[in-house]
Amino acid sequence: MNESDLALLKTTNPPPALIEKNTKENLDLIADIEHDIESMEELYDVAVVKGKEKTLVAYKVKHIQRFHMKKIEKKMTKLLEKKYPEEHFIVSSDYKIFIEAVELQEKMKDPDFSDKKAKKKLDKIIKLKKEMT
Repeated sequence: MNESDLALLKTTNPPPALIEKNTKENLDLIADIEHDIESMEELYDVAVVKGKEKTLVAYKVKHIQRFHMKKIEKKMTKLLEKKYPEEHFIVSSDYKIFIEAVELQEKMKDPDFSDKKAKKKLDKIIKLKKEMT
């Protein structure tokens, strides 16, 4: 069973993924983004995928916080934009987006899964997110 299959049932804590040059600067950036988001007490799981132009942040909100979804997303977006002004973020609390992000991270572990395919999949997830709003 894949992590993405279990993503709805448990906390998966997927490592952040990078679809571009694996420079130390980029790796540190996505690790910092993930750390900042994970430090929000309202959340319990986060997936970060950084593409060339956009960074997807998919997250799960603790059940008792479900009534504050808009407030949590606003707080998160403000934090990300303030701390990382040069990055363009797509944030989502939707489970489908979260699962798609975890699936993409899993596929990227396969050496046969090219950066081109990864970028295409990330663009598809972002398009899906935009269609849902």
